[in-house]
Amino acid sequence: MSNIAIIGAGAWGTALAIVLGRKSQHQVRLWAFEKEVVESIRGRHENALFLPGHSIPPAVSVGHDLGEAVRGAEIVVSVMPSHHCRRIFTQIVQTKALQPNSVFVSATKGIEDQTCLRMTEIIAEVVKPATGASVRIAALSGPSFAIEVARGDPTAVTVASAEAELASRIQSDFSDPSFRVYSSQDVVGVELGGALKNVIAIAAGVCDGLGLGHNTIAALITRGLAEISRLAVACGARQETLAGLAGMGDLVLTCTGGLSRNRSVGVELGKGRKLPEIIAGMHGMVAEGVLTTNAAIGLAQKHNVEMPISRQMHAILHESKAPRDAIRELMTRPGMVE
Repeated sequence: MSNIAIIGAGAWGTALAIVLGRKSQHQVRLWAFEKEVVESIRGRHENALFLPGHSIPPAVSVGHDLGEAVRGAEIVVSVMPSHHCRRIFTQIVQTKALQPNSVFVSATKGIEDQTCLRMTEIIAEVVKPATGASVRIAALSGPSFAIEVARGDPTAVTVASAEAELASRIQSDFSDPSFRVYSSQDVVGVELGGALKNVIAIAAGVCDGLGLGHNTIAALITRGLAEISRLAVACGARQETLAGLAGMGDLVLTCTGGLSRNRSVGVELGKGRKLPEIIAGMHGMVAEGVLTTNAAIGLAQKHNVEMPISRQMHAILHESKAPRDAIRELMTRPGMVE
């Protein structure tokens, strides 16, 4: 039996709790920030706020206390929004409830805004001083809408760790007949593929909101993958990782799927709505690409990598640039060799 703590009870955290909870050998504790989520799951085994209509297995318990959530946990799964990662792990360390031999799995697709650090880097940075030892950590990513995972649609994702043995362990613990996990040692590629595709997904939504067609989206996805790959490889990733589930797979899903929050933000921007109004209407849901755009530009500058789509998305999101002007500038850039 594995004792697993899932930190974050949004749609994705809840879906992972359902996957892990339906395996009889796991004991799963889900930590929720929202007290109404705790009450909903305890009262009717359902997260009515973020994932309504999907039953949560009895093996999953839920609470609002971080110390209780991680106490005795062999595996700690991080599923909070990226901008809360450092703060919540600082609070976890302060509880002094972590086991010295706990391993960590980051399932958050984002990059910290100011530091441009990946989620596994933040977790290691915060946890290591408290444990006095190296932090064993993995990243989980891939094309995986939470609602489809929760209802048992066949889904394939990737888990990456610098330790092949740890990646294999998480692969075994998380896999079941409807949730297939592939293993990798390319943590950088898996994390950056999962984070940067959100920026391109906003761009895809902008194109849709402007009424542009399939030609445009196909070009955007292809050139979006090219710039994601350039930056990821400059940061130490393997090119082939970006052609896999955590790269191309997740990019296609998020750019074309109607359940994509990032794409939905782009659609509304393309229709002329302003970002604060769009965010206010999301009722607590997070579109990671909005903040990741800042970090993407920061990383690109650091590594001297050209990212034209990401730069135009930054201009739309944070400099009030008109979406149609951004698309026109992308199309009139000097000719390139593919």
